[in-house]
Amino acid sequence: MRKLAATLVLFVFFLSSEAQQKQIDSLKKLIVTAKDDTSRIIMTSQLSQLYVYSKPDSALLLAQQGLQMAKSAQFPKGEVYCLIDISGVFSITGNYPRALSTSLEALKTSEKINDLTLIERSFHDIGFAYNNVRDYKQALNYTLKAKAVAEANHMTKSLAVDLLNVGDIYGNLNMPDLALKYTQQSYRTSAKLGDIDLIGSAWNNMGNIYSNMHQLDTAMLCYRKSILFLRRSADDDGICESTLGIARIFKQLGLKDSSLYYARQSIASGWHGGFTPRVLNASQFLTGYFKQLGQLDSAYHYLEISVTAKDSLFSQEKAREIQNLSFTERQRQIDIREKEAAYIARIRFYLLMAVIVFLLVIAIVFWRNNKQNKKAKTQIQLTLNELKTTQNQLVQSAKMASLGELTAGIAHEIQNPLNFVNNFSEVNEEMIGELEKELLAGNVEEALAITADLKQNENKIRHHGKRADFIVKGMLEHSRSSTGERQLTNINVLADEFLKLAYHGFRAKDKDFNSELVTDFDISLPRLNIVQQDIGRVLINIFNNAFYAVNQKTKTAGADYKPLVSVTTSSENGNVIIKIKDFGNGIPNSIKDKIMQPFFTTKPTGDGTGLGLSLSYDIVVKGHGGSIIVDTKEGEFTEFMVTLPF
Repeated sequence: MRKLAATLVLFVFFLSSEAQQKQIDSLKKLIVTAKDDTSRIIMTSQLSQLYVYSKPDSALLLAQQGLQMAKSAQFPKGEVYCLIDISGVFSITGNYPRALSTSLEALKTSEKINDLTLIERSFHDIGFAYNNVRDYKQALNYTLKAKAVAEANHMTKSLAVDLLNVGDIYGNLNMPDLALKYTQQSYRTSAKLGDIDLIGSAWNNMGNIYSNMHQLDTAMLCYRKSILFLRRSADDDGICESTLGIARIFKQLGLKDSSLYYARQSIASGWHGGFTPRVLNASQFLTGYFKQLGQLDSAYHYLEISVTAKDSLFSQEKAREIQNLSFTERQRQIDIREKEAAYIARIRFYLLMAVIVFLLVIAIVFWRNNKQNKKAKTQIQLTLNELKTTQNQLVQSAKMASLGELTAGIAHEIQNPLNFVNNFSEVNEEMIGELEKELLAGNVEEALAITADLKQNENKIRHHGKRADFIVKGMLEHSRSSTGERQLTNINVLADEFLKLAYHGFRAKDKDFNSELVTDFDISLPRLNIVQQDIGRVLINIFNNAFYAVNQKTKTAGADYKPLVSVTTSSENGNVIIKIKDFGNGIPNSIKDKIMQPFFTTKPTGDGTGLGLSLSYDIVVKGHGGSIIVDTKEGEFTEFMVTLPF
C-alpha cells in the first residue's frame, strides 16, 4: 500500500513537473518571437519566477537580463518586476543584504511611478528580508504595510502571501495563537484561488506551528500535505523545509532511521538548489543528531557545513551592510516625511493667506452692506410698525368674529329657557284667575290643587331662569378680555359647554345644519391650571372647523352620509389629551403643514380669516406648554389632538 502511495506521488510530481516544463518552453518561444521590448521584459520576469524555487541561478540570470533590457527601454515598471525577482532569489539563497538593497530599490521606483501593486510587493519583500535576518520588528512593520495595501486594493493573491508571512513572523516571535490565526486565513484565501504553491506553503507553516506546540501528529499530517502540493509546484525550497520538519518529528518520536533519512533529503535538496538557509538548518540538525549518537566524525563534518553556511548568511560584514541599508532606508523615510511636512506647511500657509484675503473681502462687503442697511433701517422699522398694527387689527377682527359666532350660539341656546319662562308665566296668570274663581265659589280643595300646580310651575320658571343666568354668565366670561390669570378648571365641563355653544352657534347661522355629537369624557382627569378664556377660544375654533367640515360634506356626500363630531378626553404621561374628530372631507396632504400658519385658510373669502388655528397654536404651545397635532385622511376624517400638561 505504501509502495502504491509512493508511486502515485511520483506520478503526480511527474505530471506537475511536465506541466511546468511546458509552461517554461512556451515562455521561451514567446520571448524569442516578442514584437516589443515591453512584452519581452515581462515574459522574462515570468520565466525567472518559474525557476526561482528550483533553479535559483537560472532565475537570477534571467532577472538580471530583464533588468538591463528594462533600463535600456526606459520601462520603470519592468525594472521593478525584475528587481523583485532578483530580491526573491537572493532571499532564498541567503544573500540577505543584496535581497534587502534590491527590495529597497524596487520600493523607490514603485513609489515614483505610484504603482500600488508593485509597492505592495516591495513592502512584502523588504519584510521577508528582515524576517530572514531575524529583525522581526521591522519584518512585521513592512509585512503589515503590504497587507494593508493588498486589502485596500483587493489584491487577493498578494493578501494570501502577506497573511502567510505575518503568521510566520508571529511564529518566530513565539506567539503561536496569532501565527496559526493568520496562517489559516492565508490557507483559506489560497484555497479559494486554487494556488497550489501557496496552499503547500500554508500547510508547511502550519506544520511548523503545530510542531512548536508539540502537537506532533497534527504537525506530521501538515508536513505530508505540504510536500504533496509543493512537489506539484516544483517548490524545492519549500520541500527542503518540510522534510526537515518531518525529520525533527521522527527524532522526537525516537525513530532515528526515519529522522536521518528525511534530514539527509533536506540537506541534499538545499545543497543542490543553492538554498543556503535550508542547508544551515539541516546541517545544524544533523550535527546534533550525530553528536547524540556519539558519531563525532559525522557530527564534526556537518558542524563544518553549518559554520560555513552561517558565516555566509550572518557574517559581520553582512550584518553591517544590513544595518547600513536599514539606516539609509529610515533616513529616506524621514526625508520623505519632512518633505511631506514642508509641503503641508506650504499648503497651510497658502490656505491661511487665502482665508485672510477672503475675510478681508467679506469684511468690505459687510461694511458696505451695513452702511446700506443703516439707510434702510428707518424705512424697514416704519414698515414693520405698520405691519404689526395691521396684524393686531386682523387678530382683533378674528377675536370679534369668534365672539360673534359665540354670541349667536348663546342667543339660540338662551331662547329655550326664556320660552319656558314666558310660557309658564302665561299659564300661571291663567291659573291665578281660576284660583280666584274657586276661592270665591268656596271650593277650597280645588283651590289647593291649583295652588300646588302654581308652585310646580314656579319651580320650573326658577329652574329655567337659572339656566338662562348661567348661559349669560358664560357669555360674559367668554367675551371678557383674557387677563392671563390661570384657574383650576374641569376640562370635561369646559369642553362640554363650548361644544354645545359652538353647535348652537353654527345652527343659528344655518338652520338646516344638524350633526350627531358624541362625547367620551374621562371622569378621573385632574383639574388643570389654565386660562379658561384662552382654552375656550381654542375649543371654539376647532369645534367650528369640525362643524364646517361635516356640513360641507353633507352637501356632496348623499343621503347615506350622517355628520358626526366626537370629543374625547384622557390622560397620559402627565398630560391631559383632548381629541376632537370630525368625519368630514379631511385635509389634503399638500396643505396639512400649512394650516397652523397665520392667514392661511381653506374656506372661501368671507368665511374665514386664517387666524383661528394660528391663535389656537400660540395659546396651547406658547401659552400653556402643550401641543396640537393633526391627523387626517383626505375624504374621510380630521382629528385634532390638543395636549395640555398637568
